[in-house]
Amino acid sequence: MNDQQLLRYARHILLDEFGIEGQERLQQASVLIVGAGGLGSPAATYLAAAGVGHLILADDDEVELSNLQRQILHTTPRVGWPKAESGKRMLQEINPDIRIDAVVARLHGLALDELVSQVDLVLDCCDNFATRHEVNRACVKAGKPLISGAAIRFAGQVSVYDLRRPDAPCYHCLFPEHEGARELYCATTGVLGPLVGIIGSTQAAEAIKLLSGMGEPLTGRLLCLDALSMQWQSLGFTRDPGCAVCAGRSGPPTDGQSH
Repeated sequence: MNDQQLLRYARHILLDEFGIEGQERLQQASVLIVGAGGLGSPAATYLAAAGVGHLILADDDEVELSNLQRQILHTTPRVGWPKAESGKRMLQEINPDIRIDAVVARLHGLALDELVSQVDLVLDCCDNFATRHEVNRACVKAGKPLISGAAIRFAGQVSVYDLRRPDAPCYHCLFPEHEGARELYCATTGVLGPLVGIIGSTQAAEAIKLLSGMGEPLTGRLLCLDALSMQWQSLGFTRDPGCAVCAGRSGPPTDGQSH
């Protein structure tokens, strides 16, 4: 790292658990962020500010005036822009030292699989079950960690699915895919602006922990927030051995040894 980078990232480097080694790991890392809205905005902002070397921001939507109450990547003059391009512009201003790619598309199929295979970690910051489950399947296939967040009205949740670990559950283990499942959308039910900031920032914190190798991630735990009472709840869960998505993965070691 040069002197400017040492100064920029000094407050992270000062952390004993992080240090220069952790910062160098971030600089060498690549992350795919699916969704540049309420969750993707704070998540991408903090990852860019932290110096993650390569961010891929994917979203097929355009910035609307009603987004600006919570989607802090975007500004009034950029209403009508593709969200991925608007987000890229903001992230470049925050940290010009990193590489940022904008993908103006709803990722699915081979395109999604290819991008997931190229990165170290994936953030699910989207707003619909179909995309969440497709991203999960791609991460299971590639064995890549997935950090998924969600927020609606006053309720938010986040968890880590570290699919590098044979014993880790996937998203489908916790939220099985059901046809005709009822979805709630911010456009029709509303959402507290700072709530998506809290959940998206938590996703970024978990990503930094995983990429730098510090701390204990939220693997096997669903962290839930009720913003009306400002109370957190942590719910444990395990891998479903009959999961339709990840059952083909090898199970955890049975002889007390780790792989």
